[in-house]
Amino acid sequence: MASTVQCLGYKAFGLQILSEFPLPELPRAEQPGRLGSVSVVEADLSERWEAIPKISPNLGMAEQEVMFMVKGTAVFSIQNGSTISVSPAVHADPDSIRLFILGSCMGVLLMQKGVLALHGSSLVLENKAYALVGRSGAGKSTLASYLMDQGHLLVSDDVIPVLVHNGTPLAVPGYPQQKLWQQSLDYLGMNSSAYRPLFKRETKFAIPVHDRFQAEPLPLAGIFELSVQDGPVSVEAISGLERLHTLYNHTYQKALVDPMGVREWHFGMLASFVNRLPMYRLTRPEQGFSAPQQTELIFETITQKVKEMKI
Repeated sequence: MASTVQCLGYKAFGLQILSEFPLPELPRAEQPGRLGSVSVVEADLSERWEAIPKISPNLGMAEQEVMFMVKGTAVFSIQNGSTISVSPAVHADPDSIRLFILGSCMGVLLMQKGVLALHGSSLVLENKAYALVGRSGAGKSTLASYLMDQGHLLVSDDVIPVLVHNGTPLAVPGYPQQKLWQQSLDYLGMNSSAYRPLFKRETKFAIPVHDRFQAEPLPLAGIFELSVQDGPVSVEAISGLERLHTLYNHTYQKALVDPMGVREWHFGMLASFVNRLPMYRLTRPEQGFSAPQQTELIFETITQKVKEMKI
């Protein structure tokens, strides 16, 4: 499983990640990142798991520590925005452990560090970052992959760290991998046999994108919320208080905002830039492949916004 001797340095989410677990998806790094360094270690968490106050049967929380258990995989502990401890289950799938380290654990750790994370995909469009958010099944990853096929770079997939500097949000890169369901691969004409399932018996695949990855932070210039309903592809501006609700609804690990006691921080972070960030709802039909039409509308919307700003 993990080595307690060798600790490798990687980079993702603005962090240097010093890990006892191999994380082959990530680029290597020898220096601290923009957001510092974190450690990922293997540890026996059985006693701590029994002692920590439980929010639910699989979730525990104490001051500056969040623990959760994934049956058959591991118990995870995230502490002080600096350490992720992992207690693997017997015969646990290493791919599954990595998936939780780089997803749920990182989302909690970023929140502990006071870094906002959105749930979606971020890409470079017209030299700035734009986020695609939406509920599961809305088509975020499919649209992102189509945009990448058109030559646009990926900033982050799944977890989008957002730093705010003088009221301007910056999208921080994740790591050069995208996750796509089998249906998305079919739509895009990609053969799943060429890619690794995220873990055993999974129909979601890991797609390396090293040559289509934006490695440096960029200003976050807008958000497109994807939705599905009957009718043609369409786009409309999101305005008023609904903009704040949109950011809240697509915060990564939003269910932990209240239990972790960070509601005030979270609201302040969203309010600090919500009025400077254009937001749109992009609606597509449930059936069929409409990524080309969605892409056309996205660029029409961006172009129109740029014209309005110049007037």
